[in-house]
Amino acid sequence: MSIVQPELPNARVLDLFAGSGALGLEALSRGAREAVFVELGARSLSALRSNIQLVGADAETSVHRGDALQFAFGLAANEFDIAFADPPYRLGLALELAERWLTTPFARLLGIEHEKSVQLPAPGDRRPYGDTVVTLYRAE
Repeated sequence: MSIVQPELPNARVLDLFAGSGALGLEALSRGAREAVFVELGARSLSALRSNIQLVGADAETSVHRGDALQFAFGLAANEFDIAFADPPYRLGLALELAERWLTTPFARLLGIEHEKSVQLPAPGDRRPYGDTVVTLYRAE
């Protein structure tokens, strides 16, 4: 999150494969004006909604139950300032999402968390953290 800190104030943030919502909620705590969450799993959705209520962020958030990749494919260019994605590993979803963004950059900045062994297409900026990598894409 510290990498994108300068871009967070007043940003419209998308949290794909949101899980508990940690990334989007952290972005709100650092000054983002809105966070949109997309999650499919019932247990994760329950935790996400509880976390939103716990931090009192109902007014700044919206939650969409559904497939995050399909959601991303429905977006137009520049709909969000920042997008975060933590897709399940070993399903090729990180690569599909990166390719979609390269075709239609739906956010000025996209960060995708993935396995270290996965190589996403250029011009992503790879940031390794142990066995995990965050690849950042920035729209020109």
